[in-house]
Amino acid sequence: MNVHTSQPRTPAETALIEAFSERVGDLPGNADVAVARDTALEALKIQGLPSRRIESWHYTDLRTLLRSVAPFDPAAGSQAIAPLIPGSTVAAVSNGATISAGQADGVTFGKLSDKLADGTFAPSLATRSTDDLIGQINAAYVTDGWSVDIAEGTQLEAPIELQNLQKWGQGHVRFPVRVGRQAKATIVERQYGGEDEAFSSSISQLTLADGAEVVWIILRQHSDTSSVQLAQFNASLGKDAKLTLFIVNAGGKLVRQEVHVQARGEGSDFQLRGINLLGDATHTDVTMTVGHLVENTTSTEIVRNVVTGRARGAFQGMIRVAQIAQKTDARMACNSLLLSDDSEFDAKPELEIFADDVACGHGATVAEIDQDHLFYLMARGIPEKEARGLLVKAFVAEIIEELEDEPLVEVLEGILEDWLSAHA
Repeated sequence: MNVHTSQPRTPAETALIEAFSERVGDLPGNADVAVARDTALEALKIQGLPSRRIESWHYTDLRTLLRSVAPFDPAAGSQAIAPLIPGSTVAAVSNGATISAGQADGVTFGKLSDKLADGTFAPSLATRSTDDLIGQINAAYVTDGWSVDIAEGTQLEAPIELQNLQKWGQGHVRFPVRVGRQAKATIVERQYGGEDEAFSSSISQLTLADGAEVVWIILRQHSDTSSVQLAQFNASLGKDAKLTLFIVNAGGKLVRQEVHVQARGEGSDFQLRGINLLGDATHTDVTMTVGHLVENTTSTEIVRNVVTGRARGAFQGMIRVAQIAQKTDARMACNSLLLSDDSEFDAKPELEIFADDVACGHGATVAEIDQDHLFYLMARGIPEKEARGLLVKAFVAEIIEELEDEPLVEVLEGILEDWLSAHA
């Protein structure tokens, strides 16, 4: 049971709440949106920042960890950055405002600020629960983002890249994406920035129609010393729809990435592959819920974590199988590699099953580098640092190599190499 008690507001809570009255005149939206914003802010006032007493935030005591909130700064905007894959269709947001969007056959881009202004997006600002802090903050402050509509039967050869750029200051965006029947696409979500103190929230909402297939990559490259980001990815899968989600966290002083997926159509399949590269004194939390709501659905979640310095990470994964969801096949694994005595990773995989004809399982491991393997490499003339890097790369690379897109594999392997050079 989640219990909230009245307690003094922290400086971060005060800054968040007071900023609303200062910003409300600049926030887009009609009367319905204004009501949704006020509702979200009131929930934030009542609940406050979550502490360890809130079960879903048990490993991320935000009342303690979030000590300050970067102010809004209109000068923090920037231009779009080069896409990961040349030829990608880029839709960029900087400092909470849309700045550019390319064109692709069968794809329609729309500014979220327009949908806020006419009120059509107001229902989507409802939060998931009373403890949905990310939803509360984002609903109160969201200013812009790109909506993406991929038409039925569209087969995209080049990726769509959604960029959320926050160099410093504060910004809040959303990316609602709808993929039509039998459509196929690769979408890259770039969370990038943190040159100076930054605070941002981002919510992506993906709806897959029957038979649609999407590979979605979330790549986070923020500063390890000055950037705080709260992000949420929500997805609904139709009949025979397939979603493959790759999450690569390669930076951020304080990060909470939530993933909430519902398999609503028979034959739907969800695959999650996560890589957390945690160094210095950072804190990263990946919290996931997967709901199997109908018969004959599948999901597999594999998360690999590399932790060094004084970094701390957490993975909370919940698979829920409804009573009607017979023939569900769901598997989850979390494997962590600790590279220093001061590093820490908490894993909490869970199953909640109400059906009786299912195949479900979960597991978690935490280990250090195998000294026998290290000795084997060093005995063949490989320096210790290089040998350690090879072992870490082997631990993570098999996840990256599951991607069938060779250019993406090369880019992500390069990011891994850069991180290893700096931290391992």
